[in-house]
Amino acid sequence: MPSVVCVIGSSNTDMVIKGDKLPAPGETVLGGTFLMNPGGKGANQAVAAVRLANAPNPTATTPSTTVTFVANVGNDIFGQQALDQFEREGIRTDFVTTDADEPSGVALIGVDSKGENSIMVASGANSRLGQEQVAHALAAGLDADNTVVLLQLETPISTVEYAIRQSYERGMRVVLNPAPAQLLDPALLACLYAITPNETEAELLTGIRVTDEATAQQAAGRLHEAGVPNVVITLGSRGAYLSTPSGVSMIAAPPVTAVDTTAAGDCFNGALVIAIAEGLNLPDAVDFACKAASISVTRMGAQASLPYRSEVDSLRLSN
Repeated sequence: MPSVVCVIGSSNTDMVIKGDKLPAPGETVLGGTFLMNPGGKGANQAVAAVRLANAPNPTATTPSTTVTFVANVGNDIFGQQALDQFEREGIRTDFVTTDADEPSGVALIGVDSKGENSIMVASGANSRLGQEQVAHALAAGLDADNTVVLLQLETPISTVEYAIRQSYERGMRVVLNPAPAQLLDPALLACLYAITPNETEAELLTGIRVTDEATAQQAAGRLHEAGVPNVVITLGSRGAYLSTPSGVSMIAAPPVTAVDTTAAGDCFNGALVIAIAEGLNLPDAVDFACKAASISVTRMGAQASLPYRSEVDSLRLSN
């Protein structure tokens, strides 16, 4: 039976302006380039995963890994465009629901000349992703031994908590990208296979400010104490710190010139769960994810920046 990545999360339309600098409060910055792209952390991660899935054997009747997305979009042009995009990418959309009352989510993104960004999100239909939708998806023939579930925090926390517990009880491996940063029920952490905070999120969850490998180790230790067996702390251009029951390692990212970091974390997480689903060990999976994310930051946009498997494989072979 093929492995499955099930992404549960948000779908937005990103409206991006790239200029020389990000405005300070009360400041208007003139100039820049406008782009409108599909986005949302959940959708970005689902698209990253499907693009990075290993190409199936030409003689196979089904792909080696399928990607299922569970989400809520509005009954509007943005929602229809999102559904069309998911289907073009090859994502299973049986569990993407069209909400009759709420508009699709929208994100307003500013990007400066160094690739740093500032984001405001109107959640819209994402705020109504419910437990019933998740239950339907998890009960729809997913084989627990072959399924990796990936979640973020742009949908109602009650739905996220339900999805984590239900996935855990079914024996599925659950990966949580705890973004945007917020406090979590400590009991929830024991249901995870892995957690993937960045420095800011790790500090909020553990109280430890992550500035280097030593403080990353301390933060990972706190998360292990809470019951998470595998901790991946992403460190931007420096790569990622991995801590598992088998040991710890600092995994470097390839050096690149960043032009837009908007979806780098989403690319990392989509790549990570695909690698896990395909059977890579965690150090190799994190290395794969670092390489995928390093490609994404060299391009503008969210989903538009996400690489394909052939690009990452080429980078892996060149290093």
